[in-house]
Amino acid sequence: MAMATSSSTQLLLSSSSSLFHSQITKTPFLFPIGFRRPKKSLSLSCRRPSISVLAASSAVDVNESVTSEKPTKTLPFRIGHGFDLHRLEPGYPLIIGGIDIPHDRGCEAHSDGDVLLHCVVDAILGALGLPDIGQIFPDSDPKWKGAASSVFIKEAVRLMDEAGYEIGNLDATLILQRPKISPHKETIRSNLSKLLGADPSVVNLKAKTHEKVDSLGENRSIAAHTVILLMKK
Repeated sequence: MAMATSSSTQLLLSSSSSLFHSQITKTPFLFPIGFRRPKKSLSLSCRRPSISVLAASSAVDVNESVTSEKPTKTLPFRIGHGFDLHRLEPGYPLIIGGIDIPHDRGCEAHSDGDVLLHCVVDAILGALGLPDIGQIFPDSDPKWKGAASSVFIKEAVRLMDEAGYEIGNLDATLILQRPKISPHKETIRSNLSKLLGADPSVVNLKAKTHEKVDSLGENRSIAAHTVILLMKK
């Protein structure tokens, strides 16, 4: 019985070797007399994985990569940019940085239209990766009708403190044709520093005309840009 088994094993090994050789040389392979051709089901283990198997494998890989990812690091500093523009119309007060500036026109807006404070708020929110001022304080909400923009600044500062940041420095640029801002610049800067709870030395304010070009240069609008650096406390 052992001899018969040995003979069968040798025959199978010989057949496998011949089959391997035939695959390389591309010559027809003839099974030995008395050898039964393997059923197709026996070759399933050599087939490529099915789509469902691959999908399951991929899902496992994705899940593993998600769970193995480290939490987002807290950045040592963040930079934000703010921009705002308002139309100037007769009959409105011109308020810049919380200071009432004498002028024959003012900003038409839902709140007090303080273009500088709105711009600074957007810069802080942008640095924190939060929605802009229009989403947090929508003009569709009647409670913000005519509201002082200092309210928005205080909320932005609260969010900044809550996130564990403080102002590194702020650089703001006002763009308007009239009136001249020079006589009011230091008052505006001082008040802005106070609202932000920042040292005046880290708050800078510049003013530019628009060379009488477009609505800004024609005294029909006022705009502001702000760049702010927030530093981890």
